[in-house]
Amino acid sequence: MRLFLCGDVMTGRGIDQILPYPSDPQIFEPYVKDAGDYIKLSELLYGTISRPVDFSYIWGDAIEIWELMQPDFKIANLETAITSSNEAWPDKEINYRMNPQNVDCLSRAGFGCCSLSNNHIIDWGYSGLLETLSSLHKIGIETAGAGVNLGEATAPCIKDFGEKGRIIVLSMGMETSGIPSEWSATDKKPGIFLTEGLANELASFLLPVYLNKKPHDIFVVSIHWGLNWVNDIPRQHTKLAHLLIDKFNVDIVHGHSSHHALGIEIYKGRLVLYGCGDFITDYEGISGYENYRGDISLMYFADIDNRGGLQDLTIFPMQMRKFQLNHLSASDRKWIENSLNARGEEFGTSVIQNQNSFKLQWKKK
Repeated sequence: MRLFLCGDVMTGRGIDQILPYPSDPQIFEPYVKDAGDYIKLSELLYGTISRPVDFSYIWGDAIEIWELMQPDFKIANLETAITSSNEAWPDKEINYRMNPQNVDCLSRAGFGCCSLSNNHIIDWGYSGLLETLSSLHKIGIETAGAGVNLGEATAPCIKDFGEKGRIIVLSMGMETSGIPSEWSATDKKPGIFLTEGLANELASFLLPVYLNKKPHDIFVVSIHWGLNWVNDIPRQHTKLAHLLIDKFNVDIVHGHSSHHALGIEIYKGRLVLYGCGDFITDYEGISGYENYRGDISLMYFADIDNRGGLQDLTIFPMQMRKFQLNHLSASDRKWIENSLNARGEEFGTSVIQNQNSFKLQWKKK
C-alpha cells in the first residue's frame, strides 16, 4: 500500500482570500486585522497574485507528483476551520477560517482523511467545528480526531481496500502544540481527542483498534504535538512513538505541529515522522524564522508491506510561492537534504537525492 502523508494544511487567511469565495477578511490578531494583508506580504516578495484563483491553484506542481506516484490514500493535518461562523474563540491570537464554499480546493487534492486534533480546528467555536465536519463529509473526505462528542472524536477513520487490507487513522492532539484544554471532547460536548500520551489513558481508545486489527491492515496514529521553530525532539515524543508501536501495533506515527521538517525514525521497521512541517500556508513575507526555511514543504510517500513495515519512503520537496506549491531549486534541495540528514542523525536515518526527490536510508535494526 502506498500512503501520502503531509503536515499542516492551512487554507485560511490569505489563501482563503485568493480563492473564489473569500470569507470576511476581518481577523483578530495582535498586529494584523485584515486577512488580505497576508496577500500583500506575499506580493511584495514574488509579485502579483491574479485572483480569484481556481480551486486547484494552490496545489501547483504537487498535482503532477500525485499523478506520478499514485498513492492509495492521502492523509493530511487540516489546521483550518471551514465555516462561516463569526464567533472567533476569545483571547486566541490566531484564528484560521476558510469559507465553506471554498472546500473544493481540498477535494482537488484528493485527501482521503483529514486529521483534526490540532490547535486551530475550533478557532471559530464549536459551531465552526461542526460546520467543518459537515463540509468535509459532504465532499467525501473522512475525518479523525474531532466530533460531536468524545466517542466520535476518538473514533478512527477506516478505509477498506478489500484484499489489500484497511487503512485505519486515529488522530490525537497534545496541549504542547498550543491546544486549549477546553477543546477536549466529552461525552456531552463537541471537541477533539486531547491526550497527555500516557499508556493507561490511551489504552481504552487504542485497544479496540489493536484487538480488531486484521492482517494487512495499516494503523496510522496522527499526532499534533510540540512547539514551533525548534529542532530538538522531546524525549516525551520518542517514548510515546515507541509506546504506540510496542503496545498498540501502530504502523505509522504521523507527527505534526512544527512549522519545519524534523527527524525521521524507523523503529522496529515502523515509520515515525516526528514533524512533517507545514504543507500549505500563507506565511510568505513573515520575518523572524527564515533560518528554519518554513517555506519548504515536503510530500511523503510511504510504501508499506503487508505486515505494516516500511519498504520505501520517497520525499518530494516543494516551495510555497505566491500561495502555490512549486518544485524546489537545486540549491534549496541541497539545503533541505542537509537539514534532513542532520535531524535524522540521532535515529540513523538519512536521505539521498533521486532526481527531484529523496529516498530515505536507514540502518536495519
